[in-house]
Amino acid sequence: MSTATLNSLQSALATEHAAIYGYGVLGARLTGSAQELATVYWDGHRARRDSLTTFLTEARQHPVAAAAAYKLPVKVTSSRSAAELAAKLEDDLVSSYVGLAAATDPRLREMGAYSAQEAMGRAVRWRAGAGLATAPASAFPGLPPAALAPKPTPGD
Repeated sequence: MSTATLNSLQSALATEHAAIYGYGVLGARLTGSAQELATVYWDGHRARRDSLTTFLTEARQHPVAAAAAYKLPVKVTSSRSAAELAAKLEDDLVSSYVGLAAATDPRLREMGAYSAQEAMGRAVRWRAGAGLATAPASAFPGLPPAALAPKPTPGD
C-alpha cells in the first residue's frame, strides 16, 4: 500500500474520530426524530472507524488514536447549531474520503467514493433540517483548487 493511501486512510480515520466526538456533543441538543437520526449516523461513523482501523492494522500500521477532546467549529447551543455542526462534520468527511478515491485497492476506492457520497447526503440533510442552504460551498468538495482548474500546457 502506498504512502499516499496510508496517509488518506489515517486522515479519514482521524476525521471519523472527530465526527464521533462531535455527534456525541450535538446529540445532547437534539430531540425526537433528529436525535434518532443523529444516533443512526453516529453508529455509522463508529462502524466506518472500525473498518478504517481494520484496513490499517491489516497493512501493519498503527491507526491514529482519537483525541480526548476536539475543538468544534460550531458552538452547540440549540438544535439549529447542532445541525450546523453535524453538516460541518460531514463536510470534513467528504474531503477526507475523496483522498481514498485514488487508492489502487478497489475496496478502498469504493469505500472512499461511497463514504464521500454518503457524507455529502448527510450534510445536505442536516442543512435542510436547520433551514440552511443545502448546496455545498464547493462544486467538488474535497478536491484541491489546483485539481479543479488545471493550467493547460503548450502541446497538450
